[in-house]
Amino acid sequence: FMYHFNFQVHQSGSGWSPVYVEENLGVMSVGFLLSSPDDAVIWRGPKKNGLIKQFLRDVDWGEIDYLIVDTPPGTSDEHLSIVQYLSAAHIDGAVIITTPQEVSLQDVRKEINFCHKVKLPVIGVVENMSGFICPKCKVRLANLNVSLLGKVPLDPQIGKSCDKGQSFLSEAPESPATSSYRNIIQSKSDNHCAKASSQLSALLQYIKVLNRSMLFCHK
Repeated sequence: FMYHFNFQVHQSGSGWSPVYVEENLGVMSVGFLLSSPDDAVIWRGPKKNGLIKQFLRDVDWGEIDYLIVDTPPGTSDEHLSIVQYLSAAHIDGAVIITTPQEVSLQDVRKEINFCHKVKLPVIGVVENMSGFICPKCKVRLANLNVSLLGKVPLDPQIGKSCDKGQSFLSEAPESPATSSYRNIIQSKSDNHCAKASSQLSALLQYIKVLNRSMLFCHK
């Protein structure tokens, strides 16, 4: 959805300037650096890792309370690089995003195992697109041995709001999905990121949660 904004990244003496979509929410994306939203990012590991390092080191983030990184599905170079680059910052933990399908849960199990191996705390799991009856889903999630932070039902307005660059929580305040998002923000994850509620609330208004994505949060 970031392509919709047609934002450009500006560079100053202090580094790249993040794009501020809210007063307290700055964003940086590789999508801002592409000449066209249809361009494919065909990079090998070293180049991707180099860009991650640039985003962490060369972006003028200023004084921030929390940094949240939205990563692609899986357990590839990007995830290992982020954990290594931020090791000294003591990452608070990872929020795992899944859908009820078994193919998604297979990836989630690998991601949780990855987090355990690199000693990254798992804050919990969010089940996205859960607005249909799945008799075995609760059993499968229970076997993961992590907290279920909430379930977000599939609402067509979510995609429409993201495409228009609008806040879904503001555009559809009565939607069950909005209630789910707000309940997740106020859930037990507060024990791990107590001061992040306002930042997480603003982030959820603008980020379209992707299937099997991982979010890393650190102070």
